[in-house]
Amino acid sequence: MVVENMKICDVLQRETILADLKAQNKKGILEELVAPVAEIANVNQEDLVKVLMEREQLGSTGIGGGIGIPHGKMKNIDSLVLGFGLSRKGVDFESLDGQPTHIFFLLITPENSTGLHLKLLARISRILKDDLFKSKLLNATDGDEILDIIKGEDEDF
Repeated sequence: MVVENMKICDVLQRETILADLKAQNKKGILEELVAPVAEIANVNQEDLVKVLMEREQLGSTGIGGGIGIPHGKMKNIDSLVLGFGLSRKGVDFESLDGQPTHIFFLLITPENSTGLHLKLLARISRILKDDLFKSKLLNATDGDEILDIIKGEDEDF
């Protein structure tokens, strides 16, 4: 895997895209996002939620502008796993700007892979600065459409 040009779609799998998150709070959102990701990474869901909640205590991953990028590292996974979720109503994710969070990218990386982790976080943050891209995501009706929108944006970078 070439890290330099890693695209979001290199790691985002269709099964981990949730087009309609139902939870109304941070822990609930994390539990929903984690379910398909834990299965793919072959890790315990509760352990994964615990890792993410511990990371949230260091500072919210709700970066503002309706975006949340919860992330964490786990010992017993072999490769980076990415999930995506959309909350139609928006949820209080203790965002830096105090606004509800709608778009979530969940990133889980092996404990020893700092560079990879940071490159992907930077790429996600960069494409999410595009308001047209964000509004396309918010208006997407299902996971296939979300994946197509991300692919389209991913190609441009």
